[in-house]
Amino acid sequence: MIITNLKNTERIECLHPLFKTLFEYVKTHDLLNAPLGRIEVQGDDLFINNINPICKKAEEQVLEMHQDYIDVHIVLEGTETIGWKAIEDLRSITQPYQKEGDCALSDDLPTIFATLTPGQCCIVYPEDPHAPVIGEGKIRKLIGKVKL
Repeated sequence: MIITNLKNTERIECLHPLFKTLFEYVKTHDLLNAPLGRIEVQGDDLFINNINPICKKAEEQVLEMHQDYIDVHIVLEGTETIGWKAIEDLRSITQPYQKEGDCALSDDLPTIFATLTPGQCCIVYPEDPHAPVIGEGKIRKLIGKVKL
């Protein structure tokens, strides 16, 4: 898991060929005022889910894992906490991996929590089980989906 500010993404853009495209798109578009839903950037290789979820309590949120995509969580409005646990430390899988939706779930509790504010982002790889959308009230966020 990587956490940074959008203004500092140049240092990590070398970690995936599509990171630079994603971050440039986010920095040059008014996505806070864009319609909710999927934003096509580069087909199924790179797209953004623009969402406005209601946050949950930490004990109510589950860990999710992906195999085909890297998630890039970017907060636009509000405060979001994201929980994390090392994949090697998982004790249970409550939903086995499903190719459709690229997701597996675990009800294990995270071991680390990071709180993000607008302009900050969190990058999670397949080895990063994560529990997003923890907090209070509604937030506005982007989830960049970067094909591995």
